[in-house]
Amino acid sequence: MKTDLELALECAINIYHQYAIKKPLDDYLDKGEFRALLVENAKPFLTNTKPAGLSVDAYIDQLFAKADRNRNGRLKFTEFLTTLTLIVIEAHKRSHQHPNEPGQGHSHGPHH
Repeated sequence: MKTDLELALECAINIYHQYAIKKPLDDYLDKGEFRALLVENAKPFLTNTKPAGLSVDAYIDQLFAKADRNRNGRLKFTEFLTTLTLIVIEAHKRSHQHPNEPGQGHSHGPHH
């Protein structure tokens, strides 16, 4: 039986693959696929982390450029992990902002 973490990781990989195989079947994200993945699956991340005065499109362009380490205009899964890490960090921050929801608003104690 898979653990919750294994299921969550499998879900992230599956979402990546849903977009990476759209055109062509190559297991990479081009900028359009990357944009669609974020807009359709990570709106809270985009909303909460976009710098003031920057459009969502410009922000996505910045994220893509940061992740595209080899500058080939497409992201392999390991490059996409740069953005996925930022999404997870933002989701963790949001988990502390809803104290009335079950499992939310938790504390790590004074040493965190």
